[in-house]
Amino acid sequence: MQTTTPPILDQITAEKTKISERLARLDADRTAVATRLTDLETAERVLTRVSKPPPARKTTSAAAAAAKSPTASRGRGRPPRAAAIKSAARKPSTPSLGERVLALATGRTRQEIYVACPNDRPNHIGIAVQRHLRAGRIQERDGKLYATSL
Repeated sequence: MQTTTPPILDQITAEKTKISERLARLDADRTAVATRLTDLETAERVLTRVSKPPPARKTTSAAAAAAKSPTASRGRGRPPRAAAIKSAARKPSTPSLGERVLALATGRTRQEIYVACPNDRPNHIGIAVQRHLRAGRIQERDGKLYATSL
């Protein structure tokens, strides 16, 4: 019995060494594969974004194109900001999003308010609702929103 123990221990040590080396190789392979997977997912997101067709543009009339061409050919200064264009195009009598949300808070749920404002982004509507809740202009009861009279 004493003579067989050292060779068995040597075999066990050699087998443990083989297994630990194989685990190290597998760990290195796993890291390389995970990196490749991350790269592929990134490339997929970029290609998905790029391959989307651009939104349809509105055609401009000849008069609008002629009026725009002197400014466009100038090439100096900054282009006009989108927010300035949007605010200039909005009618002064049109209520703001916050005012519309406050007016819609008549026992409606948040989802119903989102549906009632189809041209506004849901996160903007949510921000307006939260602002009114913090200011105390809207109360939430049983999942429905009610405007308070201040």
